Amino acid sequence: MSSLFSDHPLLAALFLLFLDMLLWRLIGSRGDYWKLAVRVLIFSLYSLMLFNQGMNPMQAAPWPDDVPLHLAATGLEIGWWLFGARTLTVLLGTLMMQRVGHTGRLLQDLMGAVIFLIAIIAALAYVLELPVKGVLATSGALAIIVGLALQSTLSDLFSGIVLNTTKPYQIDDWIAIDGTEGRVLDIDWRATRLQTSQGSMVVIPNSLASKAKITNFSRPVDVHGLSVSVQVSPHARPQKVIEALERATLGCRLLLSTPAASVAMKSTSSSGAEYEISGVVADMGHKREVRNQLFDLAFRHLQASGIGLLSASETSGPAPLSRPRALLDASSIFSTLRQDEKDTFSQNMHLQTYRAGETILVQGEVSDHLFIIESGVVSVTMQRDGKPFEAGRMGPGEVIGEAGVVADQATVAQFAAKTFCSLYRIDNEFLKPCLDARHDINEAMKNLLDFRRHMAQTLSQAAPKPVPRKGFLQWLRSRT
Repeated sequence: MSSLFSDHPLLAALFLLFLDMLLWRLIGSRGDYWKLAVRVLIFSLYSLMLFNQGMNPMQAAPWPDDVPLHLAATGLEIGWWLFGARTLTVLLGTLMMQRVGHTGRLLQDLMGAVIFLIAIIAALAYVLELPVKGVLATSGALAIIVGLALQSTLSDLFSGIVLNTTKPYQIDDWIAIDGTEGRVLDIDWRATRLQTSQGSMVVIPNSLASKAKITNFSRPVDVHGLSVSVQVSPHARPQKVIEALERATLGCRLLLSTPAASVAMKSTSSSGAEYEISGVVADMGHKREVRNQLFDLAFRHLQASGIGLLSASETSGPAPLSRPRALLDASSIFSTLRQDEKDTFSQNMHLQTYRAGETILVQGEVSDHLFIIESGVVSVTMQRDGKPFEAGRMGPGEVIGEAGVVADQATVAQFAAKTFCSLYRIDNEFLKPCLDARHDINEAMKNLLDFRRHMAQTLSQAAPKPVPRKGFLQWLRSRT
């Protein structure tokens, strides 16, 4: 090896550099420590070969009389400085990524640029023996000219350093910068890239982001606030509206119980009163689903309390229907009944009330009646691996007990009142002739039963346990 290096130093150096690049690519991006070890090892071999041949990177090449050899040695010594700068950059970058993660990439790049600049100046001073002071003076004047020409770019650069240091947001955070909302894709030298909810990408210069108002929806972790506003008639009693909206929040399981959701009146005028529902969810992706669900629940619970959402115009209509009659009109199952049939049906619906915590229907019971929820929140409890869990919550307009009425089957869940509930009961002796005569209602209830049984089967199945990933060291321990 030493004879090969003395005879062909440039060829040996190129071989080591080629070997370094080849191993760097073969190891891949997941073997950071292996890549670092290989680079340090090859740099050590490179340094050992240089010093063994009498080439000191702190001095000029030792063969001034032999021009080809002198040039080759000069190139090898300059390459030593650059190779060392690269090795040091990789070492510091690996250590930095452990502490600060992806957000430290900009600082890592800046630190690498400074290290390479020092290596280039050292190579000019020691290997080429150039007057460094003159070079620094000339480079300083050029830096001033370039700095003036690239003032906005440098502003973005240093703003990016500030953003990476203070960390108001990180990769994958959901943020809003001056009203532009999106998920952070990347933070580079010049700009921050966001992906909006529509899928488009927005590029915001770092200088603007550092001066703008930033809202980070991903912090604190697992707590993401949301709010919805509803407007009702100004003649509705505020306490009655607030109680109905609070029942709507209890009907939404995705809202976190801590901190608890709240309802407050925002404003009132002769044209209407505005109420705001505020709460938090654990996942940013659930915000849209929860907002839509809250609007639907608010509508149903307000309607159950005899309060309607404020419409654009108030028109005089027919006399208000009774509550049982209104439930039949709003039901997707019984809405196909004729008007006279609905009137007869409503006269055979009996109101029953349950306090919070009382059981409405026990799991395994074959119900001989059907319930339609008039007001309140009903909790649905099932079993998974022998342990009870809340599978869902039901609100006004939904039906309970269709399994026993349609198929004489037991219920797969237990239904209990989560709040004070009012339900209308329809006995089987009246309901059964209607189902036999009206096949459309019978089919609608069978479809509802099939859907709920499928959901119950899915929810009651035990979640598959994730297979632990084993690395190389764990594989070696398992073999010993």
